[in-house]
Amino acid sequence: MPTLKAPAPEIADSQIAAIRRSTAVVNKRTSESGWSLSDIDWSATRAADLTDDDHSIVRFITYVEDHIPAFLSFNLTAFPTTGDISVSTYHRNREYARFLFAWANDEEKHASALSHYQLAASIADEQTLNEDLAEVGRKPFAIQYEDPLEAFLYLLLQEKATQLFYRNYRQVVKEPVLRQLLHLMSRDEARHFGFYSRLVEESLERDGAHTLDRAREVLADFRMPLDGMYPGYWRTALKVVDRVGHDHTEAYFALEKLVRRFAHSLDARDVDEFRTFLRTIQRMP
Repeated sequence: MPTLKAPAPEIADSQIAAIRRSTAVVNKRTSESGWSLSDIDWSATRAADLTDDDHSIVRFITYVEDHIPAFLSFNLTAFPTTGDISVSTYHRNREYARFLFAWANDEEKHASALSHYQLAASIADEQTLNEDLAEVGRKPFAIQYEDPLEAFLYLLLQEKATQLFYRNYRQVVKEPVLRQLLHLMSRDEARHFGFYSRLVEESLERDGAHTLDRAREVLADFRMPLDGMYPGYWRTALKVVDRVGHDHTEAYFALEKLVRRFAHSLDARDVDEFRTFLRTIQRMP
């Protein structure tokens, strides 16, 4: 993964209200539809229903979810609330941090649930699991953006791609406890996508041309978080395609849908060019 450019991105004053409103919605929905590991009947796990590909995919998504300390560290470094920052910067970043803490709690729950599931399904023993997670988990995460909007666009795509993957995987997997976990995690990822979706909507309405420019920058070199960090990433990615029929570029349609919704505030030619650009990168290997 590339490293963050300097200086760190600055959240604009115009984005604060949208962040505050979106955080309130996410936190309300989280409290209404929350779940915990104690809600899962782990004894109902039927390991015999899992294929070898299922083992590989479950290990892979455990790596992704367990990387939450690195993901959170990056965000708190990119949008700091301590150190040599102005009062206004503190307040802007503090509003975003309210969402980050709720998001990190969800992702940590996913990591714990998937680790627990690996043990229940005899995919790995505890010592091997901990050693493998540490090997990947200690690697730092970063995305290379100066504009917070680019970071929000990246995270919108990443959260949507993850939600779609969990939804699609649930449709083909047979093991009942894993199906339950995939449903719960997909629902959480949908809330996270909703947060960034509202921020991008606000940006499209306020300055559509700028938003499209930033979206092109993000899409031009978009990669999922562990691409280049996880050993055998592409080998596992091919298994995912074969087993699940999932392509992360499906998430691009969510961004296209947002653009269509706000086409009234955009130049028609810009919208057409953006849709053509999307189709082009989706066809790229």
